[in-house]
Amino acid sequence: MPHFIAFLRGINLGRRRVKMDELRVHFEALKFTRVATFIASGNVIFEGKTADARTLEKLIEDQLEKKLGYPVDTFVRTTEEVAQMVAYRPFSAEDADNPAHTIHVGMFKTAPAADHARRFAACRTEVDEIRVSGREYYWLCRIRSSDSKIWALPETRSLKLPTSTVRNLKTVQKLAALYSPA
Repeated sequence: MPHFIAFLRGINLGRRRVKMDELRVHFEALKFTRVATFIASGNVIFEGKTADARTLEKLIEDQLEKKLGYPVDTFVRTTEEVAQMVAYRPFSAEDADNPAHTIHVGMFKTAPAADHARRFAACRTEVDEIRVSGREYYWLCRIRSSDSKIWALPETRSLKLPTSTVRNLKTVQKLAALYSPA
């Protein structure tokens, strides 16, 4: 059976508090097996019978909205796709290995059009860089991410980017290590 990781947007932020045990129950109600959560930020590992990520995303979103009372954008990736995300090296080793820098991985439901991806990657500051690869984007931040101004730039805002969810690359690396394909 295929192994997946669902990355849920906005879980345990603000008033959207969900215990991980409760989240597992909602996934098990969908007949997913080997359901596990990883840290309390909306990362759910599971096995499903279908290999279609779009179908899985819709099932999960419908279930969570019904059970939690609010929409939860869901981004499903296979464990193989997560391993590919970790293996991708969009930035120099100097930047990637610098402990003062943070790399985040953002996930879209579908890959942006080439022109849109190019314009997004062109958004940068002296401390921020973006790289787009398929349905993911990688954000290098050389300061605290909360101090970054990249998301407020007029050129970034004018893109009207589709909804995404973001994880620290270290979190994604841990997920890949724990749930790597057999």
